[in-house]
Amino acid sequence: MTNAEQEARSAAERLNVQVQDALSVFNAPTGDVDEYEAIADRIERTARDLSVALRDLASRGSANADES
Repeated sequence: MTNAEQEARSAAERLNVQVQDALSVFNAPTGDVDEYEAIADRIERTARDLSVALRDLASRGSANADES
């Protein structure tokens, strides 16, 4: 697995964990607006990291295809 693939996989796994954390809020709602905002911020940052990693992976794949 290349570094780019590892980065994309890691970001996807982090996003999955954060989504699971967000879902757990519905099981024990706290009503804490700050907590909800923090969860939303983490998900947003990680989703952005994942999209950057996937675009990097795609561009590397495109570059490798052009070299062939």
